[in-house]
Amino acid sequence: MPITPDNDNSPDDPLVFIIIGKAYEADGDEGVDIHVMLRAPDDDTAVREALNALAEEGFLQADLDQIGTLTDIPDEEPHASAYQGALEGEVAIIRFN
Repeated sequence: MPITPDNDNSPDDPLVFIIIGKAYEADGDEGVDIHVMLRAPDDDTAVREALNALAEEGFLQADLDQIGTLTDIPDEEPHASAYQGALEGEVAIIRFN
């Protein structure tokens, strides 16, 4: 039976990611600035899940500019609530404009 070695650099729990970009609801529109917060095991999965959630919300296209992980709970709304939702398994989409 193969044993997976323990890697101290790998997190035990999925990470909370924040993805920043612009999403478009129709061809030719100006788009809306977005932040997407979600839990995922890696950045590839986070991007894929974010794009799926945006599509479910009716966005046709998205330009994702930045991705990072959050190490602390944000202090201000709407990010604090979105962080809590991400911890509970939700994909939180914050719209600006």
